[in-house]
Amino acid sequence: MGTDQRGEVLTAMARAAIAHRLGQDLPVPAAPDWLDAPGAVFVTLTQDGELRGCIGSLEAWRPLKQDLEDNACAAAFRDPRFPPLAADELARTRVEVSILSKPEPMTFKDEADAIARLRPGIDGVILEWGRHRGTFLPQVWEQLPEPVLFMRHLKQKAGLPADFWADDVRLSRYTVEKHKETR
Repeated sequence: MGTDQRGEVLTAMARAAIAHRLGQDLPVPAAPDWLDAPGAVFVTLTQDGELRGCIGSLEAWRPLKQDLEDNACAAAFRDPRFPPLAADELARTRVEVSILSKPEPMTFKDEADAIARLRPGIDGVILEWGRHRGTFLPQVWEQLPEPVLFMRHLKQKAGLPADFWADDVRLSRYTVEKHKETR
């Protein structure tokens, strides 16, 4: 199955899961076998180009189909930054699905070295320190193209000050296979 067809299946299934929770029926494409394999997915919802919800998994720990449907509903109804999606909003909401590669730990000697090793537009990044954890999908580079600003905002997302750094900060990177509704 080609990437475009995979994207159509993934976005249609995510939309159908949300619609089902809203009491609406949408046709659901047949689930191909590859959806049974473990997968980690982020589902991003936008309205008029603005973020409306984004929830996902960083590690593949359950079948891709289940991760997709659960994260689609979580993005629509449980993103703490937004009220739950209302039924009348679904038609103007766009769905984007990002399948994550396995995160790989980064090695670096200090913050400047870590920033220099980032690949803008390619890397999704996970920052961890103690109980603090945050991630940005590679799509965030579109809003934060400068690596220094990207890192500062990522630290804030993880609940840390923008200028924070410690020798035991852990960074991992991943890439995504991104699919956006064409409608």
